[in-house]
Amino acid sequence: MVVHQLTSEQARRIAVHAQLLDLPRPTDLVQTVERLTFLQIDPTAAIAPSADLVLWSRLGRTYDPADLTKAIEHDRTLVETVAYVRSPHDVPAVIAEVRDAEPYPFMADWLAANDSFRRDIITTLEADGPLLSRDIPDTSVVPWPSTGWTNNRNITKMLEAMALRGEVAIAGRKGRQRYFDVPERVYPPDLASLSLDEAIAHRNERRLASLGIARASGTVMPGEGNYVGDAGEPAEVEGVPGTWRVHPAYLDVADSFRGRTALLSPFDRLVHDRVRAEQLWGFEYILEMYKPKGQRRWGYFALPILHHDRLVGKLDAQADRKAGTLVVNAIHEDVRFTKAITTAVHREITDLAVWLNLTPSGPAAP
Repeated sequence: MVVHQLTSEQARRIAVHAQLLDLPRPTDLVQTVERLTFLQIDPTAAIAPSADLVLWSRLGRTYDPADLTKAIEHDRTLVETVAYVRSPHDVPAVIAEVRDAEPYPFMADWLAANDSFRRDIITTLEADGPLLSRDIPDTSVVPWPSTGWTNNRNITKMLEAMALRGEVAIAGRKGRQRYFDVPERVYPPDLASLSLDEAIAHRNERRLASLGIARASGTVMPGEGNYVGDAGEPAEVEGVPGTWRVHPAYLDVADSFRGRTALLSPFDRLVHDRVRAEQLWGFEYILEMYKPKGQRRWGYFALPILHHDRLVGKLDAQADRKAGTLVVNAIHEDVRFTKAITTAVHREITDLAVWLNLTPSGPAAP
């Protein structure tokens, strides 16, 4: 097979286009999530929850978080799984990967010891679901041991393990608490069962369609992977060592690319793979919310700044909802901002504030 030769600019434009961060903007919420493959759920809301920030970056101020809730809890056109929002059509592959993969020995032993507990939960949900975890009896035989905050959180750990295996489903939320139910009352009835090989192939193809260009393999980290196996076609990027996989449908994107400026969640998939971001964009980023304040370079929850096909800086801002302001502490320039970049970044900050129903303030406010 021919190995595609890409410039770094072509590779970046493919990645930006795949993530729906070019022009024209998408307009349909469900189709946007289907293209992105998933939204990561994270409780941090220094500005807004990450899932909402990701959708605002694509859809703009027309996006209403209530529409995402409606799609999940009422229309069922999207579903919540453990830590993510997904298209229901991806759920069989996600379940198959967990169900058929070799489990961690400790988890396997704990689940086996608590099989009666698992069956009790299914019986309870069949009769009375959907239920919050606090409303489900704890009949565990062996408690969940941990030196951290999950110690003895037996119901939550079992429900999440069952949800990952498709034995229960998340049916909605009450604030930050999740309702659980039996899958047949949450997922569409026509979802096919997949083998592990089919699931891996499906997930790799979907991941590459979302990322545009990615490595075949690499260091495995917790959560959603960044690698795509043998999906797509091989490519080399000028100035970057090693081989990539590129989605063939995007090979002509660079010629018609129309860029825009966007403020991104730290969990946005364009920058989630920090090694990829450094290799393709020369972009260094670390989420500094876990660092002491005095050791932060960019801020507690700094937003990466995309301008056309370049990552050009970080925005240090936070929402002060009591004061009704979006506090803009600093705009960190990784490259020297032109007047056009400054104007575009200020416009996005103002748009973010309007979407949040806040007023920009602070030393770097536009």
